[in-house]
Formats: sequence, C-alpha cells, structure tokens
Amino acid sequence: MIFLMDLQMMLLDVIYFILRNSLQVILRPRTKPIDGELVLITGSGGGLGRLFAQEFTKHGAEVVLWDIDSNSNEQTAKLVREMGGKAYTYTVDVTSREDVYRNAELMRKDLGRDVTILVNNAGVVAGKRILDCPDELIERTMKVNCHALFWTVKAFLPQMKAQNHGHIVTIASVLGLFSTACVEDYCASKFAAVDFHESLAHELLAEEVEGVKTTLVCPYIVDTGMFEGCKIREEVELLLPPLEPQYCVEQAMNAILVNQPLVCIPRLTYLPVLFRALLPWESNVTAYRFMGSDKCMYPFIETTKKQVTNGSVAVA
Repeated sequence: MIFLMDLQMMLLDVIYFILRNSLQVILRPRTKPIDGELVLITGSGGGLGRLFAQEFTKHGAEVVLWDIDSNSNEQTAKLVREMGGKAYTYTVDVTSREDVYRNAELMRKDLGRDVTILVNNAGVVAGKRILDCPDELIERTMKVNCHALFWTVKAFLPQMKAQNHGHIVTIASVLGLFSTACVEDYCASKFAAVDFHESLAHELLAEEVEGVKTTLVCPYIVDTGMFEGCKIREEVELLLPPLEPQYCVEQAMNAILVNQPLVCIPRLTYLPVLFRALLPWESNVTAYRFMGSDKCMYPFIETTKKQVTNGSVAVA
C-alpha cells in the first residue's frame, strides 16, 4: 500500500514538474540577485571565461580569475576593472590538485571570504585522431576537462554546504550528451563532466542541501577558435551555425540566474539527445551522415595540423 501511494505521489510530481518547466519556457521565472557574490572562474584568460567574468561583473559580482596563463588572465582582470568591477587573479594549474588546494587557501587568506559561485569553465581538446594522438595529450584533456572538476569542487563545496549557500556551474558541451568522430578525448572528458555534475547534483538533493544550486551548461560548438575548421553540411549549418561566444554566455547566465539545472545551447540541440535515447544506433548514424556530423571534425583536424606546422596551437 505504501509503495502504491509513493508511486502515485511520484507520478503527480513528475507531471507537476513537466508542466512547471513547460510554463517557464513562456513565462520567465524571477532571476536571483548576485551582487556581492564571489565568483571563481577557471580558464578565465580568454574565450568564454573572459566573457563570463565580464557578464558576472555586469550583475554586480566580484570575480576570482584562475588561469594557467598569467598574462591573458591579467588582461581579463583589466577589462573587469575598466567596467568598475573587482577582479582577483591567480595563476593556477587546475590539473594539479595540490595547486588547486593551495590557491584556494591563499585566496581565502587574501580575501577573507569564500567563493559562493564556482564556474568550472577551463577546457582543452587534442585535435587529433586517437591513433595519431600522443598519450600525454589525451591525459591532458582528461585532466583539464574532468579531473579538475573534482579538485575545485572539493576545495569549495564544503564551505558552500556549511553556509547552505552557493552555486556550482559546469561548462560541459553537447558532445558530453552525444558524440561524433575523431574527438574521442574531448567527448570522453565531457561525458565524464556531465555525469560528474549530475551525480553531484543528485548528492546535494539527497542530502537536502537546498541552498547550493547546480547548473550544467552544454553548448554547441562555440566560435572561439577551439574547433576552428569544424564543418557540418552547409544547408544544416544555416539552422545550426557555430554559436557566437557572447550569445552562449548570455544564455548560460540566464540559466544560472534562475537556478536552471540544465541548459543546452541552442535549444535545437535537445533533439539529438532525445534521438540518441530513443532511436536505434543505425538511425542515429544515418542522421549524422545526412547532417555531415560524422565527418565534421575532419577539417578541424587538418586545421590543427597546419597550426602545429606553423608553430602555434590554439588552446581554449
């Protein structure tokens, strides 16, 4: 009898949340104020990280900038300060747990306060087919895109839980929800990032830590140069062009400010996730081939080869 009652309540809750979230697509929920919050952004030296720093500054937050490149990180801080915001820079290798923990403690001593919003944004890709990719590049991708999440969360989550206040944001990718060829290192790391984030979210819910929110951001290819050369079928690209970085960050910020658990950017990319779950493998392969997604990374890999030949490799 208890099982049947719980089943009934569960079904009612499922229907309620479907209706509520459908309504929120039309009627935007109230955004939360973040002025005065302390936001830590990894990979803040460029790309999306720099734009996130500026966007959080617009909303009145103070930003802590972590990047392995001190020069580009200082450039981000300069832009934030020119906006009238407060920025604190630290040169950190997020793949090193010792470096993460040391700088977390150093930051607390310097600022006398704890991070309340953590944005795990740092990311890299090898840009090589698996059999051509040196082992150390594969390891680097996994360490930056996945392992670093463990170290930063372990560094800052205890204080968030103690205060019952905080927000953990994971910048993953749609390639963490469905995959494509020739970027095995990146897809594996982003699938890991997605599952890490979701497991953490379930843990917080199970422990009833209601004050610590989570947002998983899964954007399509963003035009930051990280996947330069990537190309799908021309007709399909009219509907699904690479994302403008500013648009991507604004959409992610919209989700963060309303405590949205998951956002795929653009919304059209929810469809492949659904198809992957419901359709046979061969059906998905057929759709990939039609869209040109099966070989979309071929030009990207060739571009990466040319960059290596010319002595410059772009890393996000």
